[in-house]
Amino acid sequence: MDPADRVLFERSLEHAVANDSGRPLDSALVELGWHDALTLDPQTAVATLFRLQGSAHASSSSLDHVLLHRLVWPGSPVTGVVLPPLGQLIPPGELAGGELVVRGLGGAALADHEDALVVARTGGAVIAAVVPTADLALRRIHGMDAELGLVEVTGRLGHGSAARQELPPSAWSSSVALCQLAVGHELVGASRKMLELARQHAVERTQFDQIIGKFQAVRHRLAETLVAVEAADALLGAAWEDGSPTTAAVAKALAGRAARTAARHCQQVLAGIGFTTEHEFHHYVRRVLVLDALFGASRALTKELGVELLTTQRLPALVPL
Repeated sequence: MDPADRVLFERSLEHAVANDSGRPLDSALVELGWHDALTLDPQTAVATLFRLQGSAHASSSSLDHVLLHRLVWPGSPVTGVVLPPLGQLIPPGELAGGELVVRGLGGAALADHEDALVVARTGGAVIAAVVPTADLALRRIHGMDAELGLVEVTGRLGHGSAARQELPPSAWSSSVALCQLAVGHELVGASRKMLELARQHAVERTQFDQIIGKFQAVRHRLAETLVAVEAADALLGAAWEDGSPTTAAVAKALAGRAARTAARHCQQVLAGIGFTTEHEFHHYVRRVLVLDALFGASRALTKELGVELLTTQRLPALVPL
C-alpha cells in the first residue's frame, strides 16, 4: 500500500473496530476488503487490525484467516479452521491407525462453517484435512475470557471422511509464525490500552492532597510498562522484516511478557478500582492472559528457545531494531 492508502485503510479499520457493537466485525472486514489486503500486504493488514482489536477489546474470526493464509492450496474451499490447543504449537490433528484424532481450539465463527480445515501430523509429514464441522464436538469455553468465544474442538474421524492434502514441510511453521505476529500485535494493543487506563487514573486520582501521578513509585511503574510495550512493538516490526519463525516466536514471547508486565503494574496504579467489574481494566487483563497462551505462552516459548540454543550451540542472526 502507498502511504495515502495505508492511512485510509487504518482509519476505516479503526472506525469498524470501534463501532462493532450490534454489527459483526467480520462483516465490516469483508466490506473494507481486509481479506484482500491480507493477500496484498500482510504486514499492514495484520498489524493494523490486531493492534486495534487489542486496544478496543474487540474480536473477530480474523485469526482463522491468518492461519489459512499460508495453508490454502489451489482449488481449496473456504472453510473454518481448527487452531492448536491452548499453550501449544503442534497441529491440532494426528493420523493414528487411519483415524484422524482432533484436539484443538476454534473461534466463535467455526460453527457457522459446514467444513473445517484441520492440520494433522502423520509420521514425518503434515497434512491438511477438510472435515465436516458436524463431525466435530464443539464445546464453548467459559473460562478466563468467555467474551472471546473460543470453543474446544475434539473428534475422531474414520478414514475417508475427510479430503486430505499433504502440505509443504515449512507450511505449518510459517503459518504459526504469522499467527504469532498477529497475536503479538493484539497483545501490544491491549497493553497500550491498559497503560492508558492507568495513566488516566494517575492524573485524576488524589491522595494526601496530591495527584498520585506525582508519586515516584507510580511513575516508575508506568515507565517500566511503557519500556516493555515499546520493546515488544519494536521487535514485532523487526520480526516482519526478518521473516523467520524463530524471530516471530521471540517477538510473541516478548509481547506476552510485556502484556503481563502491563497488567501487573497498571493494576498496582489503579489499586482497588482495577479489581472491580465496573472498571473496564479487568476485560483487558482477562484477554491478555488468554492471548498470551495462544500459539505458545511467553514462558513456554522462552524455555523452548533456550533449549534450542543449548542444543544447537548457535545463536540466531541479530535482528536490527
